[in-house]
Amino acid sequence: MQEKILVLDFGGQYNLLIARRIREQHVYAEVKAFGSVTIEQIQSEAYKGIVFTGGPNNVYDLASPHFDPAILALKIPILGICYGHQLLAWMAGGEIQAAENASEYGRVTLKSAGGILFDGVPAESVCWMSHTDMVKTVPAGFTITASTDNCPCAAMADDARRLYGVQFHPEVTHTACGKQLLGNFLYKICGCRGDWTMEEFVSASVEKLRQELSGKRALCALSGGVDSAVAAVLLHRAIGDRLTCVFVDHGLLRKGEREQVEQVFQHRFQMKLIVVNARERFLSKLKGVTEPERKRKIIGEEFIRVFEEEAVILGKQDVLVQGTIYPDVVESGAGSAAVIKSHHNVGGLPEKIGFERVIEPLRELFKDEVRAVGLELGIPEELVMRQPFPGPGLAIRVMGEITEEKLTALREADAIFREEIMRGGLADAPNQYFAVLTDNRSVGVMGDARTYGWVIALRAVSTDDFMTADWTRLPYELLARASSRITNEVRSVSRVVYDITSKPPATVEWE
Repeated sequence: MQEKILVLDFGGQYNLLIARRIREQHVYAEVKAFGSVTIEQIQSEAYKGIVFTGGPNNVYDLASPHFDPAILALKIPILGICYGHQLLAWMAGGEIQAAENASEYGRVTLKSAGGILFDGVPAESVCWMSHTDMVKTVPAGFTITASTDNCPCAAMADDARRLYGVQFHPEVTHTACGKQLLGNFLYKICGCRGDWTMEEFVSASVEKLRQELSGKRALCALSGGVDSAVAAVLLHRAIGDRLTCVFVDHGLLRKGEREQVEQVFQHRFQMKLIVVNARERFLSKLKGVTEPERKRKIIGEEFIRVFEEEAVILGKQDVLVQGTIYPDVVESGAGSAAVIKSHHNVGGLPEKIGFERVIEPLRELFKDEVRAVGLELGIPEELVMRQPFPGPGLAIRVMGEITEEKLTALREADAIFREEIMRGGLADAPNQYFAVLTDNRSVGVMGDARTYGWVIALRAVSTDDFMTADWTRLPYELLARASSRITNEVRSVSRVVYDITSKPPATVEWE
C-alpha cells in the first residue's frame, strides 16, 4: 500500500506547495479541504502523517475553518503550519492572541531550542513569516522548540503524541531549514520510506485514467506547450486511439509554432491530430479589446467552442482533456485563493461546455514535476524542456488592442531574443524568457530620420515552481545583441527595455 501524507487545507496561498515539498522528498501527499474529509475517512486511508496548512483566518473566530479535535487522538503525527500551528494549539487547549505590534512578515531570524523536528537545523537560521496572530500559551504536554524576537512560540512540540507546530512557512524556499524540517517530520516522526517517484505517478495516473475513461472518447486541447503535450501523451498511453488531439491555430502563436507541433505529434508520436485554422475567428473576436481579463475570457470561450465544433464533426466526444497545472489554478482564484488573472483553461472556461467533464491529469503538479513526468513518458528532452507558452498565446504579450501589425513585430522580436539566449548558451538558465510588445511608441532615429516605433520589453525569469520568480541577470552583451538585432531587423520597433521585476509583486506574464 502506498504511504501518503494528508495535507489538510485551511485556505492558505501555499497549500499545494506544501504537498509539492513533501513529494520532492519522495513521499506522496494529497490535499483535501478541511470540510471535505471526516475523521472516519482519515482513519480508513491510513495516512502516515497529517499537515494542517496555513490560512487567512483567526482561530478564535467561530466562523473560521476548524476541525474535529478528535483528530488529535488518532495517533497520527500532525504538523501545523502558520494558521495550522495556531489551530493545533487552540484545539489542544492552548491560547491564541492577536500579535498587534508583534506581527511578522517576510524573512525573520529563527532561534531553535532543538528537538526531533529541528534535528540538524542550526541554532539560528532564516525563516519566512506571515502572521498577525500567535500562540500565547502552549497546551499541556507541549514545549516551545523555537522562537523569534517577536514571536516567543515560533514552534512547539508534544513528542509523546507526535504533535508539532511551526508559526513560519517551511514550504517556501526562503526558509533555510524548511527542507530539513519537513524531512525530519516525514522520516523521523512519521516513519516514511520515501518510495513515491514520477514513475509511480505515471503508472498510477495511467491506470486511473484507463479505468475512469473505459469506453470513452477524449478530445485533447493541444496548445503545443509543455503542459498540454505531457497531458496528451499521458492520455494516449491510457486510452490510445480513443484520444484525438486538436491544435487550434488562433493566430496568436510564436514564429514556427504550428509547423513544430505538426511535426512532433503527427510524425514523432503518431497521434491523431487535427489542426484548425481559426486565425480570423479569434482576431475578429478580439478586435478593439484592450482589457487583459476580457482577452482571456474571450480566448477561453472561443477555444471551447472550437473544440465543441470539432467534437461534432468527429462524432461523440465524452471528455475534454487540458494541460492545466497548479500555478494556473492558483492564479485563476480556484478554492480560496484570490483571482490574480484568469487562465483560458481555468477561469476562462464558459459555464456550459458540450462535454461530460473536463480531465486535467496535471492539475496538482508544478512545472518542474510536469517536466519530470514528460521525461518519464519518453517525450524528447528538447520538447519537455522547451519554453512555456501560455494558452492565450501572444494575446497576453501584446499590450492593448491586438492587431496583425503588432503580432508580426512581436513574433520577430521574440524569435530574435530566444535565438540570442540559445546563442549565448543560456537556454536552460532562465526558466522562461520572451518578448512583450508594449502599447507605447517611442521616438527614435534611423538613417538621420525620425522614427516613432513600438517599445519592446524583454522578460527572463528564474524559478523552480512558477509560484515565485526572480528576474534573471542576463549578460549585458547578450542584451545588447538582442536589442541591436530587434531594432535593426524589426522596422516597427524603435526601443527595447528589460523587465527587472520579480514575482511577486509582478506575475511572469505581463497580462
